[in-house]
Amino acid sequence: MVYMVVEKHTSDFLHLKRSPGIRSWSLFVGIVSVGLAAAYYSSDTVLWKLFYVTGCIFVALQNMEEWEEAIFDKQNGVIELSTSSLYAMILTLWKKGQEKALLDLRHLRDISVQEEKVRYLGTGYVLVLRMATGFSHPLTQNATLSGRSDVEALSALLKRFLELEALQQNQIQEDEDEDRNEDDEDFEQLGMEGDDESSDLSDQHEQETQ
Repeated sequence: MVYMVVEKHTSDFLHLKRSPGIRSWSLFVGIVSVGLAAAYYSSDTVLWKLFYVTGCIFVALQNMEEWEEAIFDKQNGVIELSTSSLYAMILTLWKKGQEKALLDLRHLRDISVQEEKVRYLGTGYVLVLRMATGFSHPLTQNATLSGRSDVEALSALLKRFLELEALQQNQIQEDEDEDRNEDDEDFEQLGMEGDDESSDLSDQHEQETQ
């Protein structure tokens, strides 16, 4: 499964989407099938059969991945991350099934690939947005098991779109200039202190001569 699909890509706007994959749908069908089989072969009452089917449907929905979107808007300087859960929508009657997070695009400093352990399935990969404030936010709530190469390809696309490499080089240059200025100031301060000490020694020598 591809990590995220590019929905729209312009010079100032990038829209990424992610939907539940084959593994998630297969798990959903498998759990629901167990409930249907239990109801079909059971000799219990109709209410119990409905309970079997309904319970398995809710368990299947709870284990499904979410629909996720990421929008990078250069013009407005925002990053919008949204997650839609079918399970939460059904429980809240479609009122609170979607969660959104807004980040300041100007504070974004780096994008990195991070490994994440997926229960029963091994190692997955997810992109992490690292902000200037020290705060980090995953691009998606669910890691992908398709491979690291897909996630690294998306990371490279985002870095090119956001021009993060140029930003990082400018930041490094600014830090070097700041360190150089601090070194120059320290050197000048040491020079002034040395001149003061030489002046004090000269005055002391003149007084002793007199």
